[in-house]
Amino acid sequence: MKQAVLHVRAVFAHRLAARAGLLLSLTALSACDLAPDYSPPHYVVPVSWHGQGLFRDAAPGAVALKPDWWTLFDDATLNGLEQQALANNADLQAAAERFAQSRAIVMEARSELLPHFGMAFGASDNKSSTDRLFRFKGPITATDEFYSGLASWEPDIWSGIRNRVRVQKYYAQEQAADYAAARLSLQAELATDYFALRGLDAQHAIYTQSIAYYQQALHVTQTRLDNQDATGIDVARAQNQLYMTQAHLLDVQAQREVLEHGIAVLVNEQPSTFHIASVDTLTNVEPIVPTGLPSDLLERRPDIAAAERRMAQANRAIGIARAAFYPHVFFSANGGFDSNGFNLANLANSMWS
Repeated sequence: MKQAVLHVRAVFAHRLAARAGLLLSLTALSACDLAPDYSPPHYVVPVSWHGQGLFRDAAPGAVALKPDWWTLFDDATLNGLEQQALANNADLQAAAERFAQSRAIVMEARSELLPHFGMAFGASDNKSSTDRLFRFKGPITATDEFYSGLASWEPDIWSGIRNRVRVQKYYAQEQAADYAAARLSLQAELATDYFALRGLDAQHAIYTQSIAYYQQALHVTQTRLDNQDATGIDVARAQNQLYMTQAHLLDVQAQREVLEHGIAVLVNEQPSTFHIASVDTLTNVEPIVPTGLPSDLLERRPDIAAAERRMAQANRAIGIARAAFYPHVFFSANGGFDSNGFNLANLANSMWS
């Protein structure tokens, strides 16, 4: 009897060791990555430059410009508009939501690496027709109740799942770069429109002052004509100068309204009620821009970073396509109770697969 027990234990231990060896071998195979080796592209630069100006290799730096770079102009109105645009702009919010969605997709892809568990339960009440073909003798009504649990797992032998995770991760990084590009574009467009509007305010002040002078000149010329000291053509010239300036003033006012409506759209406000008070003079602080700053900014363009991430995604997609040529292994287990009555919780009604 003792020998039989020892034999059973030995067989069980042998099977357990075989299954453990199978899992270890599958784990070792999971290191097989079929995607090509990838590294960001390296461009060949000339050893010398024969044009005007200095030539140097690109070396992106971490400190180039503050994220809130518009504060360098020290304009309270511009600062408020930029903050309002960052908080309320619909296009920027859509880009942020796409980035958040891409991060959630990464977590969904990662979940495929882990075992999946589930539960199922149900009940049915069935009745068969007495005129059915090949009817066997027995009751024509039956009930069935069941509940069970299930588990499944796919070992990532060919790194297909891992490559899908990496593709989604690179896609999330691409969406982050797209969000940064949309944010920078919004900030730059708003600042450009704002300073263009302030430039029109300065023109409006100049034209208003000029109109006052031309009206005085017209009055003087008309008085000289009344006193026989000027001709009618002098009055006509003064009138033409005044009317042309008034027309330019109306054109400046129309351009300002268009820019004001554009800024309203950027900050997500109603153009009909949005208004920026005009000023006669500009009091902005002129920022000090380092000499090498423009080239440093070109080295950190978000759209170029997004394009490089798309290349990385395409590289991993090759590994996913190659993995489809090889066999896939799945493990699944299902167990529970099934009966034609409500007395389920006993071993006689248990089932498993």
